[in-house]
Amino acid sequence: MSNSKIVVCSFYTADDYYRAHGERLAKNLEELGVEYVLREIEKKEGEDWADICRKKVPFLAEVCEMHPDKKVFWMDVDCLLLSIPDYVFDSTADIVGFQRGYSSPRAIGYDRRARFWEPSFWGVNTTPLARKMIADAAAIEKISEVKATDDYFMEEAWRANCDNMTFQMIPSNAVVGMGTAGEGSRPAFFKFGSSGNVADFKGKVEQHTANAGGLKRRALVFAKKLERKLPAKLSGQLRLIADTVGITGILTAGRSTPETAARKKLLYAALDYAQKGDSARFQTASADFEEKYLPAQTETNIISAAKSFLVYSGKPSNESIPLAWWSIPFPGNFGDWLSPLIVSHYTDKKVMFQSPVKLATKEHMIGLGSIGRFIKPNSVVVGTGISNDDLTLAKTAKYISVRGPVTARVVRESGGPVVESFGDPGVLISRIFPQERSSNGRIALVRHFKHKPIPMAIPENMDEFDVFMSHSDDIELLVENLNKYDRVVTSAMHIFITCQSYGIPCALITFEGFEDAVHGNGIKYGDYAQGVGLESINPHLVGLDLSKVDLDNITTEYKISEEKLNEVEQAIRDGLSYL
Repeated sequence: MSNSKIVVCSFYTADDYYRAHGERLAKNLEELGVEYVLREIEKKEGEDWADICRKKVPFLAEVCEMHPDKKVFWMDVDCLLLSIPDYVFDSTADIVGFQRGYSSPRAIGYDRRARFWEPSFWGVNTTPLARKMIADAAAIEKISEVKATDDYFMEEAWRANCDNMTFQMIPSNAVVGMGTAGEGSRPAFFKFGSSGNVADFKGKVEQHTANAGGLKRRALVFAKKLERKLPAKLSGQLRLIADTVGITGILTAGRSTPETAARKKLLYAALDYAQKGDSARFQTASADFEEKYLPAQTETNIISAAKSFLVYSGKPSNESIPLAWWSIPFPGNFGDWLSPLIVSHYTDKKVMFQSPVKLATKEHMIGLGSIGRFIKPNSVVVGTGISNDDLTLAKTAKYISVRGPVTARVVRESGGPVVESFGDPGVLISRIFPQERSSNGRIALVRHFKHKPIPMAIPENMDEFDVFMSHSDDIELLVENLNKYDRVVTSAMHIFITCQSYGIPCALITFEGFEDAVHGNGIKYGDYAQGVGLESINPHLVGLDLSKVDLDNITTEYKISEEKLNEVEQAIRDGLSYL
């Protein structure tokens, strides 16, 4: 479809946050050649965020009347379009959009979601039925006296008309940071924003309810409401208790429908056997699963991760070391899976997985990664870091070392000991896989997995490598490849750490418009750098066309000292001596 056949609409209030996003969205749409209607609206005295939101309904109806022969797409003003995919903008459906929560068809149904559509992006066709639904929503909003936001009235209109409508759901992979990446995945074209107002108005506006909730779901909702109402310090202590005793893992675990229970049971039995080091039963269960079912990408990823768990849990030893690391998303993220790789290198014992979010019944090691939040009283801490410093950490854990002085400060402020040994265990990768440096005259690009779906332009002399991996063989192959390149450009911190371990010239970057995609407030970069004796660092902000970036100006070359490697190595050995 020609861009002349569509129009995108949105509005914003006259405040700094929304006006800036309005200007950004206008620039975004102009670059894509898309016609748009962006309007600054007045926030009247006494009106709040919910009152503003419901104005979307008559505004959308007005734009539809203004453009009877064009498809009309509503976008929240703090969202972005990265491209214009034909399968969305050429859709013949009456309504096109994301399912609530940007979830996949496997999570469809009113037993899981109170409302069908995600309100941040709606596409309304030129068909009579599509325009009737929008007109109905506007009519309901005009006469209704209930306190509600736009999606309440849209849901009412949808329910009144949906039996006679066609609709298209956009796959969750189309949203940056959502879905499951795999070979042949559709690229992301949409980035959503969040002002934080939704949480503030939970329970204060009229809402639909799901047909079935369950005790666990209600408990999670209650816990989130309670946390929002508590003072920051008390909220942090409550979160610490939940993480320590495993409540977090219980409340956030997924649900299965009866139709998928048998399939899921067999798949997760295979994963459980792998985590326990039972290779024979894993082989039987995984073979049985693959014989009965055609694995979806998520299921293939689980089987791949299971094989990686077996590398460490299946070692020929009668003794074991429990180790907590962040194993998801499957098949695994390079940086997180450095933890078992490195710890296993320094012990002949099996390395068994301890979920960070579940109850730990015995002493265990917690190492590499920004998972300090999940340190428990019976943790032995070696090189662990944090992604933000608004935390309360377990003060009675055994602290051998932490990533850097920022984490050490938070340990101390939480009532814990003074920690003076620093260093992310990832720096030891060059001792585990010694490599000779060479030069092929090219540049390697490695994105953080949260940046993977972003459509980008890269220069001809650049090759991209993936961080979705967990098996030790794949990790070794990646570091072998990186050592062949003149330099590495990365938005993944542990790729940057790997480069500094080998002395590979590297540029640490993040992308304009996606600064918040990676979890945390950015302290982890400076924490790491200061922990290995460098000045504090931050990623360089770059655009999505890397051919226009002056890489020479942002590339650094540094090799971790042997003294620091010795210190980090000794910390791991000291930690292992307690287990």
